[in-house]
Amino acid sequence: MAVMCIRARREAVGLTQRDVATGMGVVIGAVANWESEVALPKTREIPRLARVLSCSISDLFEQEEVPEDSYD
Repeated sequence: MAVMCIRARREAVGLTQRDVATGMGVVIGAVANWESEVALPKTREIPRLARVLSCSISDLFEQEEVPEDSYD
């Protein structure tokens, strides 16, 4: 399972939530919600988010380890 790691990417490139919000054309609260996974960016916003964060789309996601017995 993949989870978004927006906060980690933002911090890695030294941007504030305000910087990301400005680059995305959204309010700061939207970025805060994305980072806490209260809400997630719309699919069509993900390529732009990757550009703002200077990364690939796949860099926005990290794989969660799923225990083998959970597939039963």
